[in-house]
This record gives sequence, C-alpha cells and structure tokens, in this order.
Amino acid sequence: MIKVLLVDDHELVRSGIAALLAVEEDIVVVAVCNCGEEALRIVEQEPPDVILMDINMPGIGGFEACRRILQSQPSIKIIALSVHNDGPIPQQLLKLGVVGFVSKASPVSEMVAAIKSVTSGKRYLCQDVASNLAFQFLPGADVSPFLQLSQREAEVVRLILRGKSIQEMSEALQLSDKTINTYRYRLYRKLNIKNDVELTRLAVKFNYLETL
Repeated sequence: MIKVLLVDDHELVRSGIAALLAVEEDIVVVAVCNCGEEALRIVEQEPPDVILMDINMPGIGGFEACRRILQSQPSIKIIALSVHNDGPIPQQLLKLGVVGFVSKASPVSEMVAAIKSVTSGKRYLCQDVASNLAFQFLPGADVSPFLQLSQREAEVVRLILRGKSIQEMSEALQLSDKTINTYRYRLYRKLNIKNDVELTRLAVKFNYLETL
C-alpha cells in the first residue's frame, strides 16, 4: 500500500484529490494538511511514501517545505502540484530532488500514474512540463535568466517578490539576516540588476510572478 500525504492550501482541492484517490486499491491518503509547516510536522511523526505538494502556498511555501523534507528524509518521494507548468520552477524543483511534477489540470489517472511511477523509482513529468523543459534548450529559445539561480537564491527571489522583509525571509528560511543579504547580492549580480524594482520588472518579463 502506498501511503500518501496531501499538502494544499485549498480545502476543495484537498477534498477532491483525496476522494479521487480513495478508490485506488493500492493507494491510501494517510494525512492532509494546508501548509508546508504542518507537512514538516506530519513527516517527522509518520513519514509517508509519497507527498503531493502544492508549490504555491502561504507561509514557508511548497518549495522550502520540499527542501527541508528532502534534506531530512531524502527517501520520501515528492510530486509537485501546480497550475503553472512553465518558467524555471519545474527545473529548480527537479534540481532540489523532487521526482514528479503534475499539473492540477491533469486527470486523476495521470496523478495515479505519477504516484506509482515515483514509487517504483522513476521520475514523472506531466506532458506540458516535459515539453516546456525540452523547449528551453532549443537553439534561439528565450531562456529565463532565473534558471541560473541556485535553489536558495531562487527561494529568496520568491520571498522578495512576495514583499517579505529581511526578517521574515530569515525566519522562513531559517537563515541569518546577513546570509539573506548575501544571497540577495549574489542573485542581483547573476540577474544583472540593482534593486527589487528591477527584479520585479524582470520577473514580469519572464512570467516568473505567475509561479509565486
């Protein structure tokens, strides 16, 4: 039996996915929660086999929750759930160690296939994500500059674009204010920008804001 933890901040989505998976004989949803912080507590108490993780959530968010979970328990298989299939987020999640990415617009059969696939040791990307990742490396493609960021830099970018203060970012990422500022300086240099205003403009240009 494959034990699944479902993490999403929308109750209707949680209820809907849980109900759809309930008919599967070899899959059981052992817990549901609405934020990354609660997911961390559940995983510490009773680790599931697979986590269906919404990426766009308040609090520490799905990205940071994935990072912390995989850091402490790398054997857990995480499948990212999102309404956004393009941009740099899927590639950054794969670098982090997430093994699956499924669009919320996908049929339940694809979600079931993803769960079974990652449990058997394979990766699973829904068709749109796989296509978008492939197109990013075609000659002449307008490659997002955000792809060059490290995982930590990418997370700092997302928090900046959410309007978080240095202190709030420090608390969310469990880093010192000085370290946050160091990451800010590095990502500014990589993106060839000077301030948060230019960061926002660049994010708009490459549709990065849509993934927050």
